[in-house]
Amino acid sequence: MEESYDVVVVGAGPGGYVAAIRSAQLGLKTAIIEKQWLGGVCLNVGCIPSKSLLKNADVAHTLRERGKELGFSFDNLVLDYAVAVKRSRQVSDRLVKGVGFLMKKNNVAVLNGTAKLAGKQTITVTASDGTSQQISAKNIILATGASSIVPNAWQFDGQKVLTYKEAILQEKQPASVVVIGSGAIGSEFSTVWNSYGTEVTIVEMLPRVVPLEDEEVSQELEKSFKKRGIKTLTGHKVESVETTDVGVKVTVSADGVEKVLEAEQALVAIGFRPNSSGIGLEDVGVKTNERGFVEISATMATNIEGIYAIGDLTGKLMLAHVASAQAIIAAETIAGLPTHPLKYENMPRATYCQPQVASFGLTEKQAQDTGVAVKIAKFPFQANGKALGLGEYAGWVKFVVNSDTGVLVGAHLIGPEVTELLPELTLAERHGISVEDIAHNVHAHPTISEALMEVAHAAYGAPIHM
Repeated sequence: MEESYDVVVVGAGPGGYVAAIRSAQLGLKTAIIEKQWLGGVCLNVGCIPSKSLLKNADVAHTLRERGKELGFSFDNLVLDYAVAVKRSRQVSDRLVKGVGFLMKKNNVAVLNGTAKLAGKQTITVTASDGTSQQISAKNIILATGASSIVPNAWQFDGQKVLTYKEAILQEKQPASVVVIGSGAIGSEFSTVWNSYGTEVTIVEMLPRVVPLEDEEVSQELEKSFKKRGIKTLTGHKVESVETTDVGVKVTVSADGVEKVLEAEQALVAIGFRPNSSGIGLEDVGVKTNERGFVEISATMATNIEGIYAIGDLTGKLMLAHVASAQAIIAAETIAGLPTHPLKYENMPRATYCQPQVASFGLTEKQAQDTGVAVKIAKFPFQANGKALGLGEYAGWVKFVVNSDTGVLVGAHLIGPEVTELLPELTLAERHGISVEDIAHNVHAHPTISEALMEVAHAAYGAPIHM
């Protein structure tokens, strides 16, 4: 007799395990299938261990570059990169064990193996030893994630040519790296390696770094990277990536002129493709777009009744917190509860390079292109007492405000710990709270968050400390 469940979740990343927990909380008999890691990429080789490495990198940068400013010096400073990696693994392992505990606490059955749809309500689970079983489910939530794109012509070997996965696990600090792509992964690894003294060159095909962010953010970040000694080649196309006896050779071109970059390693961070092949989508008729992403409704439903999809598999916005939000909507839809649709353009976005980058909503140019009348307000961290005390005052907060309603349509931040400042802003946008209301909300002093109050004052013509 095959086991039967109300909900079966395929994939245990931040979308999948949240979907399983919420389904179980709502009284649904739930199972989750995972072929490799509870917690998925995020907890094991992504967002969590990378933040641990970034903390070590921040300390390393302070010790190497800011000793004189802060009044201390060393005769024989030793930075052990392997220790940083080992600490990141400890952080990751602790959270992964926590997910396992939550599965037990919520009576979610954990099935280890590879899942494939065998029918609209049937899944085959194949274990690593080749044995298989079939389970049935009234509802299926697909959360299989995505994988790094590496062109076939590039000589990927996982040692000299890496993706984020190999990079985050290696304990050896490279002497030099060419980072291909300046999105979140490329920018964060560039920050980590540069902080330890690695020679870093970023190659970006588009005209600016972090190209999906506001143009002024890109300019400010490139300026900060230059100050730290990170080289950036924007508007450069990678023609080839080859391994050599001692490292890699990356040929790039711009305006018809080629140049060759040589380094110990190359990190490929140019994007992701969905893990949608081989899981039986075509066998049951689940619709995907031309890039292989599963098409979903506002409630995460696919075109097949009882089958839902969430997270990177949908290509809506490849962020862990978006996957978790989608997960709750899917589970609550299955349970018959009312849900609130997500506005993907207003989801918070965070990049943990140095300085940090955070944003939501429309950029200044995007807002102008919509034809909506907007006003722009900025406040620099140079005028923020907490930032000055930290010695990290590069950057600013920028508001894009609807001139008629006074409500934010976007916000763009670059500076110290700005990734922590987004919830107040996205909450204000969601509930139509004006920037004047933000300005009148008392913020503790001295804090980085005061910058939000200050730029809100500036947005309606009454800046205090500027």
